[in-house]
Amino acid sequence: MNTTADRMAAAYFDAIEILCRVTPKGWYAERGTARAAVTHAGIATLNAAYDTTTKPDLGSLDEMATEVGRQAAQWSIMVRGEASDEVADLAARHGLLERSEMPFLACATDDIVLRGGTAQRGLVRQVDATESDLYTEALAQSFEAPAGAFGSLMGGAVLDADAITGYLAEESGRPAGTGLGMLTSGVVGVFNIAVVPSARGRGLGRVLTETVLRDGIAAGADAAYLHSSAMGRPLYESMGFALLETWTAFQAR
Repeated sequence: MNTTADRMAAAYFDAIEILCRVTPKGWYAERGTARAAVTHAGIATLNAAYDTTTKPDLGSLDEMATEVGRQAAQWSIMVRGEASDEVADLAARHGLLERSEMPFLACATDDIVLRGGTAQRGLVRQVDATESDLYTEALAQSFEAPAGAFGSLMGGAVLDADAITGYLAEESGRPAGTGLGMLTSGVVGVFNIAVVPSARGRGLGRVLTETVLRDGIAAGADAAYLHSSAMGRPLYESMGFALLETWTAFQAR
């Protein structure tokens, strides 16, 4: 058993549960080791049926998939590691035929490499629930998603929740990027690191990530995790993150 991977995965799943419980209209359920998490955002991986172990309980996962599919137009089935043929068949029965990999990276905080200068850190500030609309708009722009794709994900009191800290990068007084930190079980999860197209190539992604990490460490985190895109992975590895597991997600084509 990879206890580090299990601990980081458990922290991630705790964060997703919290996010669903504080998101307006969010929904969360458990069956055995399977879980269902619905945020109603227009992003498939933000509405998911998944299993918390590397050996999924197929019956319970199927039940959770049915529930999520009833509630969300865009949704996914997610498992830790490479999906077995049985999981792929289960996903296919639910009409989820597109498979993608989700690299899951982590590091101990003692191993994190922080390089951002003080001036650059000044470009990033924390935001609370009073700026939910601004944050959500910047999030959609940064991910180049349709307006409204994130729905109420960051609405209500989400950005005021104890475990959640939102970050906004600004240049010339305009939103330039987003970040989100979630602290659960002494571990900080790094989410929503994205920069608007016009501000890319100037190191803002690193500054946002470092800000989330610095604050997480200050709050007592001794480790950090994140899911990385192929584009972002070299940056995160340069900061000390290493691959723990490659998860698999299925969604509709």
